[in-house]
Amino acid sequence: MSDTGVSLGPLERIDGRWVVGESRKPGGTWLEFRTEGLYQHARDSEGQLIPWSRIMILGRCTVGARYPRGSHSVKALLDVLPGPWRGHGRGYLHMTLRHPYEDWLAPFSLHPRWYSPTEFELFQELLGQTDGAGEIHRLGDADWLGRVVEQLAPQRPWTAWKIHDAVNEARGG
Repeated sequence: MSDTGVSLGPLERIDGRWVVGESRKPGGTWLEFRTEGLYQHARDSEGQLIPWSRIMILGRCTVGARYPRGSHSVKALLDVLPGPWRGHGRGYLHMTLRHPYEDWLAPFSLHPRWYSPTEFELFQELLGQTDGAGEIHRLGDADWLGRVVEQLAPQRPWTAWKIHDAVNEARGG
């Protein structure tokens, strides 16, 4: 798989690594799916690795606000408009971790490109189905994730059922 042009919402492949968020932005925050776990790159710190085995529930992804009612908040709509607002917001992966148990928000910087609602929902469905199947560690398999994203990226299903089916097929289910 090429490293250019394939993304699914905030998920993209950069230099052979799968990252969530804008990794090229100076001072940005992004998440990297590694073989050993989810690595959070932070602005002012060394970052931290959360092993896949510690992630009990990989909930949802939100943009624009930590706890909006839906996946997209009013702030998120401004973040994707052209002009000075674009790419200045944040997104969050919501998780429940074990040992110790805690709810954790993993923030990431948004890209300057627009995330279409369909690709964003495909990304969320991919996270949800992978977690629901007890296979969250597969997000750290760059080849598997590459095949799934390449299959999903060009699709534009319009209903929740079609999104579910597209992700299920891409995952090999």
